[in-house]
Amino acid sequence: MADDQITAGNIAKELGASPAQVKKAIEALKLAPVARKGACSYYSREQVRKIKGALK
Repeated sequence: MADDQITAGNIAKELGASPAQVKKAIEALKLAPVARKGACSYYSREQVRKIKGALK
């Protein structure tokens, strides 16, 4: 797995937001995960920047 892929839970930790806030931002932006492994969805660093902008 590439280092530039991150789960929604880890995005929340990194941005200091709750997982629910991150999930709502992902849904509002209609972002699709770049990869899936089992039940986990992974997002790119580009998507993290968009999520960060949506949380402000």
